[in-house]
Amino acid sequence: MIYVDVIKDKVFPAAKEHAKMDQKNMVFIPHVLPILAGTAVDFLNSDDVLHNVFTPDKCAMKFNLGTWPKGQARSFTFKQVGCAAVMLCNVHPEMEAFVVASPTPYFAKTGPDGKFKIEGVPAGSYTVQIWHEKLKAPAAAVTVPAEGAATIAFALAK
Repeated sequence: MIYVDVIKDKVFPAAKEHAKMDQKNMVFIPHVLPILAGTAVDFLNSDDVLHNVFTPDKCAMKFNLGTWPKGQARSFTFKQVGCAAVMLCNVHPEMEAFVVASPTPYFAKTGPDGKFKIEGVPAGSYTVQIWHEKLKAPAAAVTVPAEGAATIAFALAK
């Protein structure tokens, strides 16, 4: 996930519409869910078995939503900026996903080829961050022109 970091003197209201993470075929979908901090996420169970969604991460208050059957959903609001919380299932330990709370609405997931496009960023200079579940890269500065696109590349490493 790539996102524009905190913009000085700018606060973005949380999304009114809930983000969604499904549990289907014993897998969280999507594996990584980028959201704007303050957004609620609905965790749907689309499997015929019970699931229990929880996180051990302090930035998400170490929540545990309990266990629920197919067709039902439970919600949690991710309030802390920069929180990258692992989602786990007490019933199925092989299940794992991440919810990453961006400080701005300017974020994107990379495609299989590593490319990404962040829409709607106003002209200006920004710091861009990358989040990956296993790799790291330093933040990068980028200037978005009034017309056209900016290009930035990251080199991920352990």
